[in-house]
Amino acid sequence: MEPTTDRPDDVRPPEPGRPSVGRRLLSWVTEGVLILVGAVVIATLLRSFVGQMFVIPSGSMENTLQVNDRVLVAKFGGFQRGDVVVFEDPGDWLGATEPTTNPVKIALEFVGVLPNSGTEHLIKRVIGMPGDRVRTTDDGRIEVNGAVLDETPYLYSENGVQVAAVSVPFEIIVPADRIFVMGDHRNASADSRCRLADVSRNPGASAFVPVDNVVGAAVAIVAPLDRLATFSLPETFTTVPAATGEPPAEPELIHVEPGC
Repeated sequence: MEPTTDRPDDVRPPEPGRPSVGRRLLSWVTEGVLILVGAVVIATLLRSFVGQMFVIPSGSMENTLQVNDRVLVAKFGGFQRGDVVVFEDPGDWLGATEPTTNPVKIALEFVGVLPNSGTEHLIKRVIGMPGDRVRTTDDGRIEVNGAVLDETPYLYSENGVQVAAVSVPFEIIVPADRIFVMGDHRNASADSRCRLADVSRNPGASAFVPVDNVVGAAVAIVAPLDRLATFSLPETFTTVPAATGEPPAEPELIHVEPGC
């Protein structure tokens, strides 16, 4: 005997009701927040471990870099002699500065949405690595470990006249865990050579940038669009031999004079 049921054949189970407007709105908001949080996390990780953008604030690296260029700096792969690097102020190079107080701008720069516009970083070219002997030649050029640099491809020039590579003679050996840096616009760059005669602390110590202060090497100009370019190692640095012997613990100032 077939079982019977009291439910008529044309009665169906009730269909689930559609979510209310409020519930759908909450779902959209939740999804949007999750996407935003994910994007912030990814941007922060990229900024911390992969690359970071910086705004060029001065003309010390002209014409390689112009004021307000946006530069992408790689935080992996290290750097070498001849690279353009961004580094934290090693101590009073910038003097008193006014940091931004806009909390929104600070937050966006922190996660990498906006390029870093802070005044605690500098950008220069690495001339000497730890242990390198850097000196000036009789004809006013820079010599590293016995190799004279041909700096004409990147030194600042105007109306066909190029700035001198150096005006004040010096000869030094870069200490361990430090680098010696110079701007491409030598007449507008208060760099390592300008601090060699500083005796306010250990003689010459303020002229050298701690390796730990280096954020990374510049890999490209990403804005403005008419300035798009990538960086390559100047050929002259490929001829520089490695330093001989262990780098000294303290700077060796064989000959220094005040000024740049």
